[in-house]
Amino acid sequence: MADTKSGAPETRGYKKVLKGLDLTLFTVCAILVVDQLAASAAIGPQSVFWWVFTMVLFFIPYGLITAELGSAYPDQGGIYAWVRRAFGPRWGGRTAWLWWINVALWQPSVFILFAGIFAALFIPDLTLWAQIAIAVALTWLTVWINIVRLDIGKWVPNLGAIFKVAIMLAIGIGGFVYAANHGVANELTISSMAPSWGASLAFLPVIVYNFMGFELMSGASAEMKNPARDVPLTIALSGLLIAAFYLFATIGILIALPLDEINLVSGVIDTLRVFLGEGGAGGALVIALGLMALYSFVANMVTWTMGANRSAAEAALEGNLPPMFARLHAVHKTPASAAIVTGIVTTVVIVIYGFLAADAEDLFWTLFAFSSIVFLIPYLIMFAAFLRLRSIDATTPRPYRVPGGNAGAWAFATLCILFILQAIVFFIYTPGEFDLNYAGSVIVGVLVTILIGEGLIRRAERKFAG
Repeated sequence: MADTKSGAPETRGYKKVLKGLDLTLFTVCAILVVDQLAASAAIGPQSVFWWVFTMVLFFIPYGLITAELGSAYPDQGGIYAWVRRAFGPRWGGRTAWLWWINVALWQPSVFILFAGIFAALFIPDLTLWAQIAIAVALTWLTVWINIVRLDIGKWVPNLGAIFKVAIMLAIGIGGFVYAANHGVANELTISSMAPSWGASLAFLPVIVYNFMGFELMSGASAEMKNPARDVPLTIALSGLLIAAFYLFATIGILIALPLDEINLVSGVIDTLRVFLGEGGAGGALVIALGLMALYSFVANMVTWTMGANRSAAEAALEGNLPPMFARLHAVHKTPASAAIVTGIVTTVVIVIYGFLAADAEDLFWTLFAFSSIVFLIPYLIMFAAFLRLRSIDATTPRPYRVPGGNAGAWAFATLCILFILQAIVFFIYTPGEFDLNYAGSVIVGVLVTILIGEGLIRRAERKFAG
């Protein structure tokens, strides 16, 4: 049975500190991903088509749906609270679990990447365990930022958004200037941008993945000044900025660098070195932008953990996840215990990586890849919840509504569900090549994660009932 009660009792003492500008910067920081630019550009000129295709048919509908949910149901916990309203407590708990565990498992790869880029920039001979130590330190810095007052912690993603925009502008402008002096490396014509519908479909999940995060800010709905007004405006403004910067920077890389010179490993740093040089003022600017990129990795994880930990905490406070997620900081009302549990899981995974990396790195990262699918499953539930709430709770005032009435709602939700489904399929199956061992490990990882969640949810229900 659906639960249409509010999931954010005012008695919990949340402080309303997030304004419209905070929400815009928070969302830009969450969605705009710098380190994926090189991988996207490496698709070739057709990447421009895939960005536009995904923007029009997924990013815009997804944003409109999230704007309606976030403004109509400004409940603490965001995606968890919406699913709980639509499908009941158990489905809310499942959604919060999958969303939270993905972030806890994704964070190690981001901080290990941070340590690797830091070493490449400053200390090329840095040992593996020194890099592991950096990743663990960043993990607990992120935990601390999650626990401090939100009016202080919010400045980490705010500054991260500004740095990401600066890097995107540097890459985009640098690409055009470099091309003006050295010629266009890849022709961007209608024929060259036309997609190939075979192997290139494997790139769609990456682009979809890079567009996710509109719902993150609603995890802190009870801490917003005016969610009914600010959520739709934030999504409209941040969506325009994100789409523009992704396209601008991708085109900048493509017109300046031949495809075989786009380095997927070093990514953005190598690209900036090509544009700006390695010595003098150009080299200094590369270092400055490299530091901004490193900071953006931390800001990105702060943003995602802020949203995921709040959803997990709210689910635990409602009895849908175990009490270990439930405790709020006594003064700041931030999700202290959820943040600490995230830190513990991330630390364990990083240390395991330290032992496996020398001999079994490929195996480790293959097993690690299932978190991408775990991440996407809650969105299937969210879009279904949107449709159900339109049906069972039509009388709730909606400051913003997806255009087109019920037909428009169904059309947009169906498009979003289809995009998520294809992303899940192509994370497992690459057209033209199928690795049974890889696919099997990913599927087993997803199933094990779901089963662990089911056990935790049942245990939480028994404790809450008792």
